Amino acid sequence: MKKVLIYQGGWDGHEPKQTSARFGRLMEEEGYAVEIFDSLDCLADYEKLLEYHLIVGCWTMGSIDPQYSKNIARAVGAGVGLAGCHGGLCDSFRQDTEWQFMTGGQWVSHPGGDGVEYTVNICHGSSPIVEGLEDFKVCSEHYYLHVDPAIEVLATTRFPSVSYYHISNKPVDMPVAWTKFWGNGRVFYSSLGHHDDVFEKSPTAEILMKRGMLWAAEGRQYVLDHGLTTERFENKAKMY
Repeated sequence: MKKVLIYQGGWDGHEPKQTSARFGRLMEEEGYAVEIFDSLDCLADYEKLLEYHLIVGCWTMGSIDPQYSKNIARAVGAGVGLAGCHGGLCDSFRQDTEWQFMTGGQWVSHPGGDGVEYTVNICHGSSPIVEGLEDFKVCSEHYYLHVDPAIEVLATTRFPSVSYYHISNKPVDMPVAWTKFWGNGRVFYSSLGHHDDVFEKSPTAEILMKRGMLWAAEGRQYVLDHGLTTERFENKAKMY
């Protein structure tokens, strides 16, 4: 059976247990077996990570053992999918730049704090993940991120929406959701999900998250079916 690993923890304000339970249920609905862990020690065994089709991160801030970070980077490079939302993936380990390289972005601010109303604009035609979805409203934290120019942007939001120092600059369309490849692996991220109820109040946010997780997980099966290896990436890996 296809398996999903979800690790939860870090700052409780992002409700990691609630979001982990939701994401686990969504994947179980699609026939995946889900295992949820309360510790990063589940990342200690590289060979064990290769048994999963998807890893979902629900861990804000904190730090990660360098070996654990290397293990997950290698596993995703080998084809295991990686997905997450909000600070649970792109504000996990602020001192780990390789983590930011792999995930495609890093949170830097949310001007106005919680309760900001804004529009998420779907980038139609960018990916099957957003097929049939329409722009939608959100009331939550409005994430400003530093992003990798290599990402495939699926949805954006316009900044600025509130007065803050950055308002002196021109308006920008900030990525909200994206995909990225890391070696043979697929990475999906959505900045939505400050609190679990965002997915209740804005149902399209949940649809987007579910589709993104499935897309990332399906990449693992493609790698297995086609016998893809990581040889072409290994020279880079030896630099670390």
